[in-house]
Amino acid sequence: MVVYKMKYARFKLLKIRIDQGVAFVTIDNPPINLLNMALLGELSRLQRKIANDDDVRVIVFDSADPDFFIAHFDVSVLAILPDEAPPKSDQLTGMHPVCEAYRTMLNVVSIAKIEGIARGGGSEFVLSLDMRFGAIGKAILGQPEIVVGIIPGGGGTQRLPRLMGRSRAMEAVLGGSDYSAELAERYGYINRALPQDELTPFVEDLAYRIASFPAESIAIAKRAVLTALEQPLIEGLKEEAYLFNQACALPAAKERMNWFLQRDGQTREKELDESGLLNEFKKWKSENK
Repeated sequence: MVVYKMKYARFKLLKIRIDQGVAFVTIDNPPINLLNMALLGELSRLQRKIANDDDVRVIVFDSADPDFFIAHFDVSVLAILPDEAPPKSDQLTGMHPVCEAYRTMLNVVSIAKIEGIARGGGSEFVLSLDMRFGAIGKAILGQPEIVVGIIPGGGGTQRLPRLMGRSRAMEAVLGGSDYSAELAERYGYINRALPQDELTPFVEDLAYRIASFPAESIAIAKRAVLTALEQPLIEGLKEEAYLFNQACALPAAKERMNWFLQRDGQTREKELDESGLLNEFKKWKSENK
């Protein structure tokens, strides 16, 4: 059932609906979905509300504009920055707090469904999300800041090397060129490039599938994956083992594992029909609430 909650009613640039544990958020900031201070503020406020909403396990971002997901950050804000650069801060500033809040939000998985242009700050916002999917022939990503003499300042120089590797990140940052969905997929910029008519069904199916899993398990899984970017391999493996044991001790995990065994899940027939077994569990769960 689709739910419109009052606490999401006061957003002007984001249209929000909640359905089966998924928050569908449509960015609507005409004329080109510019990432101005108003939109950045709403994205920040949305993150804080979503993080405290037990009914949401996945958030899917898309755009009301068929040509622009988020065009880029508002250059007029950058053009009036002081002539003398401030000293290095020991705190996150600018876009960084908002992007990091989405990246490190353990209880909610974030997905970008890109059917238009996501350049500059728009690219950096989607890079901070957990997954990105683009429509072939429509999605365009890029970091064109070098064209106006600056560099990406919302995380692009840090996130792209972790996804693409150093050389391809140098190409993206120093070349300032657009990336089609197909090339973005090849470079690791996005998860997948899909035909436009397949994008929405694929993303929705994935979002609903993730949202059907236990909230605690989702949070532990996301935390374990994030560890890989923050610690050396051996320390990461130790953390994974610790989190694995935590997950196995969850009541929801015990319930699902026992159900799986009782339904002969480890048989050839059931192993070959994984989606059927998942649907069977959903039906059983709804009947035994």
